[in-house]
Amino acid sequence: MKFATLLIAAAAVTTSAFTPHQPRSHSTSRSFSSRFTLSSSTMPICIVVEAEIKEDRMDEFLDMIEKNAIGSRAEPGCIRFDVLQAEDAPNKFFFYEVYENAEAIAHHKVRQIVDFVIYLLNRCRLE
Repeated sequence: MKFATLLIAAAAVTTSAFTPHQPRSHSTSRSFSSRFTLSSSTMPICIVVEAEIKEDRMDEFLDMIEKNAIGSRAEPGCIRFDVLQAEDAPNKFFFYEVYENAEAIAHHKVRQIVDFVIYLLNRCRLE
């Protein structure tokens, strides 16, 4: 349970979100991929999370984050979900997430809460 608390606390403390500035060109839309088109009224939202994982919990974390990334990438409105490991600190990770809009982020957060509750129930279950 300390691991899960650490992960959530790290994410809550170091999460920052930003919306890129509107392009200064007179164009009203820009296509970045066949999957997503930007218009002047819709900009994607990026979230960057930094987390440091205890060395003795790395195997558990890597298993969890792989499942989390696969699930997140399949969510509606998720444009990108990258998990990056720092070269100079192997227990430091960065998550780079891009969503179409606030509704996609809300959906992601709900799924994260459900997954976290399932994780806790599995960890606390008596065998």
